[in-house]
Amino acid sequence: MTVTESVISITEKITSNFSEVFTNFVVSIIILLIGFIIGKLLGRIAYNFLHSLEINKSLKKLGKININIEEIIETFITYFIYFITIVMVLQQLGLATTVLNMIAGAVIIVIILSTLLGIKDFIPNMIAGIMIQRKQELKKGEIIKIKGMQGKIIGITLIETKIETKTGDIIFIPNAVLTKTEIIRIKNKDTTKHKK
Repeated sequence: MTVTESVISITEKITSNFSEVFTNFVVSIIILLIGFIIGKLLGRIAYNFLHSLEINKSLKKLGKININIEEIIETFITYFIYFITIVMVLQQLGLATTVLNMIAGAVIIVIILSTLLGIKDFIPNMIAGIMIQRKQELKKGEIIKIKGMQGKIIGITLIETKIETKTGDIIFIPNAVLTKTEIIRIKNKDTTKHKK
């Protein structure tokens, strides 16, 4: 092999490697752009769908909950797609390793656990609130005694019941507690027990 052949061989290898790297880079940029467009589009579609169902208004009306769940879900979907896109780009560039996949799995697990822990008290209280409102066992204006506390019901939402004591203190009792506790209704100096 002559020196000229060696130089040509090395030049071909460098050109081939550069061409492969350049192709991977261009494909990665395309994946990134498409992923970000899809993420934004799917987030917007989810928002429009939830907005057409009037989720925020329903939650506010039913449970006096002022959470923008439509926007939260839109943001979650958008950033989740962005995250998947970035992982795909790193894999295309050959930078994704088992460690990156483990980190991605850990992030997803943390998101799921955070969501579950955030709603663990919300769901039982909401179900209890629906039961209380449907049965209409407790009404605004009634005077009740629960767990040694006595007061007038000033509000019942899906999540909690507000009671005002004689001293003017406001007590917030989770609805799940109300459905599991003995409540004493006080009417015209008559005391009747209501077992839940």
